[in-house]
Amino acid sequence: MAPLYQHIKLLLNAPDRLMALMLLSLHALLVWGESNQTYGTLLLCHYGFFLLWQPVFRHNAKISWPITIIILVLASLSLFYMSWWVAAVWIAGLFALIGGRVFSSSPIHSRLPNIVASTYLLTILLLWVVPKLLNNTHDLEAAKFLLVYILPLLPLTILFLSVKNKPSEPVANIDFFYTLLIFLLTLITILGSFAIGTIWQLHYIKLLIFTVMGLAGVLVALSWLWNPSATFSGLELLMSRYLLSIGLPFEQWIRKIAMYAEDAPSANGFLQASMQELVSLNWVSGVMWQVEGGKQEVGEPTKYISTFSFHDLHLALYARWSFTPAMYLHVQLLTQILSEFYEAKKREETISQNAYMQSLYETGSRLTHDIKNILQSLDTLSAAAEQTHHAEDDAKLVELVKKQLPRLSQRLGSTLAKLEMPSLEKKVQAKVSTWWKNFKQLNAHYPVKFESPSQFPKSDIDPDVLDSVIDNLIQNALEKAKWEANIIVKVTLLPTEHFCVEVSDTGSAMPAEVEQRLFKSHVSSKNGLGVGLYHAAQQARQAGYELSLVKNHDGEVRFRLASLNR
Repeated sequence: MAPLYQHIKLLLNAPDRLMALMLLSLHALLVWGESNQTYGTLLLCHYGFFLLWQPVFRHNAKISWPITIIILVLASLSLFYMSWWVAAVWIAGLFALIGGRVFSSSPIHSRLPNIVASTYLLTILLLWVVPKLLNNTHDLEAAKFLLVYILPLLPLTILFLSVKNKPSEPVANIDFFYTLLIFLLTLITILGSFAIGTIWQLHYIKLLIFTVMGLAGVLVALSWLWNPSATFSGLELLMSRYLLSIGLPFEQWIRKIAMYAEDAPSANGFLQASMQELVSLNWVSGVMWQVEGGKQEVGEPTKYISTFSFHDLHLALYARWSFTPAMYLHVQLLTQILSEFYEAKKREETISQNAYMQSLYETGSRLTHDIKNILQSLDTLSAAAEQTHHAEDDAKLVELVKKQLPRLSQRLGSTLAKLEMPSLEKKVQAKVSTWWKNFKQLNAHYPVKFESPSQFPKSDIDPDVLDSVIDNLIQNALEKAKWEANIIVKVTLLPTEHFCVEVSDTGSAMPAEVEQRLFKSHVSSKNGLGVGLYHAAQQARQAGYELSLVKNHDGEVRFRLASLNR
């Protein structure tokens, strides 16, 4: 008893075996079901196998009461009303359900049962059912034996093919488009054969050839018109445009959204304009959207609501009527495009804000660097004041203060002006000879050698930038001298047509990893190199100069500040 139960369970869990049994019961119903004694039994048997096999509803799902009533009503009508037209439409539906699965992406061995079943259904339809509709069965008397006794071998083949495969959970795999297309083509074949046979009274074999060849010719013409050549896109483009333009030209929507994204000053402004454009469509009554904690609404709400969520944007669209599935997909595409443009606008604002903050950061860093140099000069004056013990030293100190304080005051005033209005920095122009003379006097108290050519470059320079950058180089070299003995610091103005000055020292070379990152990012070092030089390089480049390290060896470390116009 247990093995029989296992066999029955195995049979009911195999969709291909159920399909084979459904086809065998259908064959028996069509061939031997015309008598009233066997019709009801064969019909219920076939209908039961169909319900067990059907791929529309999952077998483990609960069936609702409306579906149950529909199933019972169909079974009752079939018991009391038998027609070859009903049989033809039923077989056409089965052929569409099975034939639509042939176009799936399953492996060929999995599709073989569907191909065999489709062959059986098409054969029994054209060679048995349609001749019954035309009352023209005498034309196929020679093939009656093959149809009645040999054709059932096809479902039996499916039954034995399925034995080799392990039973699997039946999965609904229906392509609606292909299923509908096959169903319509089958109905056209049936109706075409009936119409031609009724009008021309042809032999059924000729009738079948004319119908099938005519349908094949139409399909070939349609396949050629679908995509005929590179110069004419054909029906494929027209179909794509129709699917993308339900109620609205797709290109027009893209053009308007792109225009709003370009003209709107902010992401919220773009969203407002886009929602107004969306409400202007004739099938939209209102829109409610929520973004960044705020909720806004345009238009009038209705009972037909469709909700969409993309990134941080949540939409509730009020329609004037209920959306069809195709319309819903179309609206989803339009709103998703709107959301992507909104996200792009937000990223644009973020980039702009980051650029503004970067500008503020660079300005503050540069001015901090200037103030640091001024404080270093003040520290030098304070140190000199502490070391004076004689009248001669007092006189030198007074002379030094007279030279340094006006320049320090001028640089401090310039720095404060930049802090107040960083976007309105004024460039001061001066001659190289004048700047060189003043620079030597201001730094004469440092142990630094100054060298210059007999002929100075005639180009104008920005003294504030040069003071800041070269002061930083000198202070770094002097800081190194505190750690290393007998270092000579030298500032050399080169005899070139354009401005070029070098600051060198005879100390040790900086490490290779510091040299690689110099002027590119912040680098910390025990000698004070890196951080100030990064800002000095940025300041120099903005003023039209280039700061570079031309030599880095033990005994010679040389920086060069040169005009970019050289």
